Amino acid sequence: MSLGDEHGARGEDGGYGGTGQTRTRLPDSDGDVYGGVRRGGRSSSRSLVTVVGVVVLLIAAIAFANRGGGDSGSDDSGGDGGGKTAGTAPTAASGEQPVQTKSGGIPSGFAQDEQGAQSAAANYAVALGSTGMFRSDRRHEIVATVYTPAAADKLQGPMDQAYSASFLDELGLDAEGNAPKGSTFVSRTVPLGSDVQQYSDSSAKVSVWYMGLIGMSGPNSTDPVQSSWKTWTLDLQWSDGDWKVTKDTQKDGPAPVPGDDQAASSDEISKAIEEYGGFTYAR
Repeated sequence: MSLGDEHGARGEDGGYGGTGQTRTRLPDSDGDVYGGVRRGGRSSSRSLVTVVGVVVLLIAAIAFANRGGGDSGSDDSGGDGGGKTAGTAPTAASGEQPVQTKSGGIPSGFAQDEQGAQSAAANYAVALGSTGMFRSDRRHEIVATVYTPAAADKLQGPMDQAYSASFLDELGLDAEGNAPKGSTFVSRTVPLGSDVQQYSDSSAKVSVWYMGLIGMSGPNSTDPVQSSWKTWTLDLQWSDGDWKVTKDTQKDGPAPVPGDDQAASSDEISKAIEEYGGFTYAR
């Protein structure tokens, strides 16, 4: 994992993409450190956009209902094949079941095909973006599980230096990566899609588009949980019966236009993190 692209870059761009790319509605001020400002009502132009969106959806629904009675399982790629549709999207569901085995708490035993490579990349992105990376013992386990032995040996030292006590302190964590009592540290990667850029039976390059969450949720937090959008590209190698990462890079975006959702309070964020677990990803 490239720390300069991820957690280690918070001082320059605010972690997962920076605060400059985020526009949210904050809750009413009630003593919560997340509050203090509230956005006004939606503009008339936004209402117009909503109406137009409803009309577009209605037209699409009518067109779908009135289309010819072809085979529902046929290819939806369309006339000239010049663009991708829901039927040909690189992350269209295949019906394959998620892997049932785990290594070091991380899904493993992926199929030696393109779908297996995509599922491995998505699951590895989740592990590498988790709170476990901020605790040395768990970080060593994750790196040893996700990367090839050669890549892991090269990364362990630099990663330990990057996740230094001073860096953890900037995030509100102690030297062991623990959050203060009564607070919840959040670091989560949520894959939205994947794309195979290169593939062979022995290697693959897969890009994972994801939304990231990072920050501290608690009554005394000065670093509230923020979201961003990034693309994580992982070079994979078929090694010892599974896909393993040899190297990886990240870049910002693509980021959608932020909505007018009201930001949750720290208590709501902490509760959501505790109640909603992550996923095992499969195609």
